[in-house]
Amino acid sequence: MNEADQGDAGELIGEGLRIGIVRARFNDALTSKLAQACLAELDRLDVEESDIKHVVVPGALEIPLALKAMAESGEYDALVALGCIIRGETYHFELVADQSGAGVMRVALDTGLPIANAILTVENEVQAWARAEDKGRDAARVAVEMANLLEDLS
Repeated sequence: MNEADQGDAGELIGEGLRIGIVRARFNDALTSKLAQACLAELDRLDVEESDIKHVVVPGALEIPLALKAMAESGEYDALVALGCIIRGETYHFELVADQSGAGVMRVALDTGLPIANAILTVENEVQAWARAEDKGRDAARVAVEMANLLEDLS
């Protein structure tokens, strides 16, 4: 990894970390792309495949509950939330986007476990596809960086 990739983050050390991933099935092709990019980046950061647990839930609103169960298990150093919410014609978009984001943050704050939130909230599928790979990769990097930081702080 070169210095430009690291920015202010320093070296990201994935070796020995246990990472949990919760992916929403709704908008499956897009969330699968997020997961694919996330898993590839975790591999690049030396997180062992055997140290990753990847579960699938129906939609974005179910992500926080699965994250909470994983966080409370004590088995993980960081978690990742993957989903995709595309604006529709009703208020439902705002409800799902607001509540899923708030739920993810609440789990992180209540449990003290870092959670990389890569639940896309977009206007249309074109925007979602344009962001899926980068956001999946970013989620892996955030999870590892925050796990490293919390380890350093404790």
